[in-house]
Amino acid sequence: MSDQRDRHISINGKSNVDAGRRPGALATNRSRTFRIAQLVLGLFVFGIGVTLLIRAELGLGPWDSFHVGLSQLTGISVGMVMNGIGLLIVLGALAIGVRPGPGTIVNMILIGVFADQLLPLVPTAPGIILPWAYLLTGIALCGLATGMYLGAGFGAGPRDGLMVGLAARTGWSVRLVRTLIEVSVLGFGWLMGGKIGIGTVVFTLTVGPAAQWGLALFGANRPTPAGAPAPPGSARPAGSARGTRATRPPRVPV
Repeated sequence: MSDQRDRHISINGKSNVDAGRRPGALATNRSRTFRIAQLVLGLFVFGIGVTLLIRAELGLGPWDSFHVGLSQLTGISVGMVMNGIGLLIVLGALAIGVRPGPGTIVNMILIGVFADQLLPLVPTAPGIILPWAYLLTGIALCGLATGMYLGAGFGAGPRDGLMVGLAARTGWSVRLVRTLIEVSVLGFGWLMGGKIGIGTVVFTLTVGPAAQWGLALFGANRPTPAGAPAPPGSARPAGSARGTRATRPPRVPV
């Protein structure tokens, strides 16, 4: 049974140790409400960022271009397209052994819902200066939100899970897999009418540093010292249990 579980790459951000059996469990339970609030707020902020990027009309990032292009092609709302594509990605990731966490599922649902609620409220940016303000603010908010929802410790979003899973399966670097995925979805988005422009270039060059800033701000990229207990909500390799040596997760080249 444990061998079967070990074949999965866990991104669920959930500890397999019973919280009620370890010191500090009460504090952990209290902090869970805060972490859930942080997750939802982070996804809401991400929805604001995506909305501003779309309304800037200077050019979209790869996934937003794909979502908007598919929305224009099908007549389905942008948020519903996000949800549908997210579901397909989760199913595809499951097929290659990537186990989604609760944050993955919530991410898949809420960002699309928030985008559909916010888009009618935010007008297209007029003039020359305001579109750039929308664009740069949207990128900053997406970076901040990435740190918020990943820092909550409930797991990565569907697209990140698929990227890591494909890298682990193929032996390719995460950088290469991400580049191939994003170039592909950008091309399909453009073919379906998604807007590509100078904003696409700016987004591509700055969203990585923005996400790194957000991760550092919320401590989501701080390494845990060797031998230290895992923080609440941190991931354990699948198949590990109290009193047993954890199976080392597969190394993924970056």
